[in-house]
Amino acid sequence: MRKIHFKISWVVLALFILINGANGQSLNWSGYVRNYTGLLLNGNNDYAIIQNSFNLNIEQSKDRTGFKVNPYIYQYPNKDMEIGLREAYMDIYFDAVDLRIGKQQIIWGKADGVFITDIVSPKDLSEFLLRDFDEIRMGVTSIKANYYLGDNTFEFVLVPYFSSTLMPDENSIWFPQLDFPVQPAFDYSQKEVTPSLESSEVFVKYSAITSAIDFEIMGGYMWDDDPTMHIAKTIDPVTFQLTGLNVYPRHHRLGLAGGSFSTTLGGFVLRGEGAYYNGKYFNSADPALTDGIVKKNYLHYLIGVDYTLWGVRLSSQFIQQAILDYNEYIDNFEYENTMTVLASKDYLRETLRLELFSYIGLNNSDALIRPKMTYDLADGFEVLLGANVFVGDKGRFGQYANNDMVYTKIKYSF
Repeated sequence: MRKIHFKISWVVLALFILINGANGQSLNWSGYVRNYTGLLLNGNNDYAIIQNSFNLNIEQSKDRTGFKVNPYIYQYPNKDMEIGLREAYMDIYFDAVDLRIGKQQIIWGKADGVFITDIVSPKDLSEFLLRDFDEIRMGVTSIKANYYLGDNTFEFVLVPYFSSTLMPDENSIWFPQLDFPVQPAFDYSQKEVTPSLESSEVFVKYSAITSAIDFEIMGGYMWDDDPTMHIAKTIDPVTFQLTGLNVYPRHHRLGLAGGSFSTTLGGFVLRGEGAYYNGKYFNSADPALTDGIVKKNYLHYLIGVDYTLWGVRLSSQFIQQAILDYNEYIDNFEYENTMTVLASKDYLRETLRLELFSYIGLNNSDALIRPKMTYDLADGFEVLLGANVFVGDKGRFGQYANNDMVYTKIKYSF
């Protein structure tokens, strides 16, 4: 405990020195302090989360150089304090090229709340999809180069060290329900990807802005951020009944090509995004398979529309994942269909915002419904009241039917 407090003291001291020296060094700094409290509605009045956060952005930009550092602290009453760096990078500007080196969040695509071509930065799903997206999207150590040619941009990203999706702890209420016939034993010895030049990830993107349409074309050679669950079965030699399961999470290489676009048609904004994944592994019940997985190619795409009606901002997306060369043994649906719906409106001179965002799973008739109300109480002081309601009893959202919750976020930004 003393070691933790010692480290925290040094972090706080370092931040204090940086902030107090900001004027003399022409640093720009901003951030927030936030309390986030969630209460489960399952009848036991348990807290889903009690979190105190401190987030700081420190930036400086000169003629041809710049940098940004984004440290954060999450403090919980019943867990260890989490201290980290969301971003820490340097910028170098040339005549037609920008170079960014370090830990950074890289945002691609046009989708809201869905990751299709936005796959360079790994995801923090320790609280499912409930965190703000600038907190779900983790920074990744990389080298990013942008070359500008008129309204065209060519982007190259090299990720020398692979970082996987951060999943919930096995004791967390957000740990996904796994449909196994017997209780599995997990072995994580094969999950790590050894850092080397050969294990690096490479991404490229071309984007253009025209008077009629904005679009991106991208490709990548990467690791699947979500590990495949390899399965070893133990069968009783007398009864031939399944007696044990050993699960070995393992990451595999993927090839990816895709793109996105947005355009305005009258009063509507039409958006689209899609990607072709080459070499994705899926779990399968095929008895001929020794480790319960099969390799397939698949498509992931969406079409969305945004518009405003009577001062209400409305948005909807239809998302589909399609497994090519499908067979009936694969655990996933051949076509998995999801919709998102967003409605929001500002009141009281834009100091009060009402918003409703929902994910709707069409295959399992499940959903996540997220109403919230945000009020700007004073300059920089914001109060948010919201709820997360899970509908259904199975599927991506229905599996959390017992995790309905109400929550508040009280936030001071500076």
